[in-house]
Amino acid sequence: MRREIELRLSFFETWLRNQRYSEKTIVTYVKAIKIFFQFFKSKLPEQITISDFHSFNKDFIIKQGYSASYQNQVINAIKLFYLKIEQRELNIELIERPRKYRPLPKVIPKEVIQRMLTSIPNLKHQTTLTLIYSCGLRRSELINLKLCHLDSKRRTLSVINGKGQKDRVLPVSEKMMQIIIKYYKMYKPTVYLIEGQVKGQKYSETSLENIFHKYLGMICKNHKYTLHCLRHSYATHLLESGVNLRYIQELLGHKSSKTTEIYTYVSTHSLSTIRNPIDDFDL
Repeated sequence: MRREIELRLSFFETWLRNQRYSEKTIVTYVKAIKIFFQFFKSKLPEQITISDFHSFNKDFIIKQGYSASYQNQVINAIKLFYLKIEQRELNIELIERPRKYRPLPKVIPKEVIQRMLTSIPNLKHQTTLTLIYSCGLRRSELINLKLCHLDSKRRTLSVINGKGQKDRVLPVSEKMMQIIIKYYKMYKPTVYLIEGQVKGQKYSETSLENIFHKYLGMICKNHKYTLHCLRHSYATHLLESGVNLRYIQELLGHKSSKTTEIYTYVSTHSLSTIRNPIDDFDL
């Protein structure tokens, strides 16, 4: 029985890879399915019913205190496995999905980002963090940027196979392009735009996080920001400067405008123009 399940899991992983799911999603989904079947050691996939899933949801996910986000990932993985591999629909939708908590994005003040970027002595580090902020890049998008994705004549940057397997073309400001040219002349990367210590190799995710916390920590002691906050800040600062939300959606590569609309909740530009009732009081 164990061998049979391992074969199906292997087939599921191959199917995900052939469908061009991201490596992160593949790892998450396969791990979720493994945990699910370990919970039902004495049953084959075809023997599992919706009532079994109710038990798994109650006695494992909720009992172990896993997050709503993880619960949704497990639901998505199991649903896809049964639909594509077992070729039968396990009506998981009968179980209500957890209500997702969506915290507001944390925005770093513009003047703080300016102080941080202008104080970085290492040109590679400065180029890296400035590029993330000036183009609103995700960490993985920065790491996977290749020299061939940069068009210096048109001043554009192509993000290939971003989140959701989407490509997009981003404008690069004149100032950002000058920084990139200066960086290129000094470091002479061969494959990736920002390379690690070994030429032709990607910059590491850990190094990205480390340099962000190092330099921001010099400006803001004990800050609670993450590298991804540079992307949030880019979007919010664009909104506050009057850029249309639809354009921001395209620049960020959001599939739905609802995702982009969250930045309207953290933008203080319009709110600051509202006259407070107490302003009319003679206090």
